[in-house]
Amino acid sequence: MTNQFILQSTVDRRNRWLDHIVQISGHFGNDATRIELELRQEAARDGCVAVEDHLRLAGAIPEYYGHDSSEEKLYSKYTDALLSEAFSFIGLNSAVLAERADAADVEAANKDYALVADAKAFRLSRTAKNQKDFKVEAMHSWKRGAPFAIVVCPIYQLPTRQSQIYQQAISRTVCIFTYSHLSVLVRLAQATSQTTAMDVLHRILLSTEVLNPGKEAAPYWYRVNRTMLDAHPSISKLWQEEKIANLEAIQAAKDEALNALALERRRVLRMSHQEAIQALLYDKNLDGRSSIIQRVSDSGILEIS
Repeated sequence: MTNQFILQSTVDRRNRWLDHIVQISGHFGNDATRIELELRQEAARDGCVAVEDHLRLAGAIPEYYGHDSSEEKLYSKYTDALLSEAFSFIGLNSAVLAERADAADVEAANKDYALVADAKAFRLSRTAKNQKDFKVEAMHSWKRGAPFAIVVCPIYQLPTRQSQIYQQAISRTVCIFTYSHLSVLVRLAQATSQTTAMDVLHRILLSTEVLNPGKEAAPYWYRVNRTMLDAHPSISKLWQEEKIANLEAIQAAKDEALNALALERRRVLRMSHQEAIQALLYDKNLDGRSSIIQRVSDSGILEIS
C-alpha cells in the first residue's frame, strides 16, 4: 500500500538531516546555531510540508548515533530548533534558549500567553523509560514567570495506561503534548489562520487545569484530544489524516532503526578476531577509565586546619 503522508521525499529529507548532523557535529555551540538557521531557511523555502516532515519523524533518535555522542547531543538541539520553528509557524514568537542547565530549551509567546517547552526524543530500542525521562516536574520549575509549560514527546513512547507523569502534569500545569498534535496545529495554521492555531493551543493549555490529578492516561488524553477536536470544524479532517500519518511514521521509524541494526550486525560479522577485540576494548573505554582512575589523588581536605 502506498503511503499518503510519509513519502520517499519525507524519508529523504530526514536522511539528509541525519547525515548533516553527523558531518557538522563537533563544535556544539556553533553547530546548534547553524542547525537553527538552516532549519528556519528550509521551512521558509519549503513551507508547511517541511515542518510536517520533520515533526512526524523527529521523535526517534537514530540507532547509529552513539550514546552521549556529539551527534546525539546535536540531535537534541535539532529537536529544540524544530519545536521553536513549529511554534513560529503557528504564529508565536519563539526562540531556542542558549542556556542548558536548569532551564527549558524553548520559549514562545504572543500577546495573550507565554510558555516554555522541551522536545523529547528516544531511540526505538530504549526500554524502561521512567518519569524522569519526561522532565515534567523540572519543566514546572523552569517556567520562570511563564504560565504554561509543554513537553512534546513521540506519541508511541508515552505511557498509555498509568504513569506518574500525568499526575505531575495536571498538578503542575505542564502540558504533555506530542509531535502529532503539534503537526495538526501547524496544518491548521496553514488551512485557516495562525490566530486560529494559537487560540486552539491556548485552549489545550488551559484544558487540563480542570482535571483532578491522577495517574490514568485515558482521562488526560480524552481532555486534550476533545478540546482540540471541538475547537474548530477544520480539525476533524486534519485529525483523521494525522492518525494515518502517525501509523506511517511509526513504520518508517522502525524501518530506519532495524536497517541500522542490520548494518551494524553485518559490520560485526565481517570483523577479524583482532578487530573484534579492539572494538570491544574501545566500547568498554578501558583506557579512558584507567586514565581517570590514575588521576585520583588526595584532596588535601584533612590538611586544612
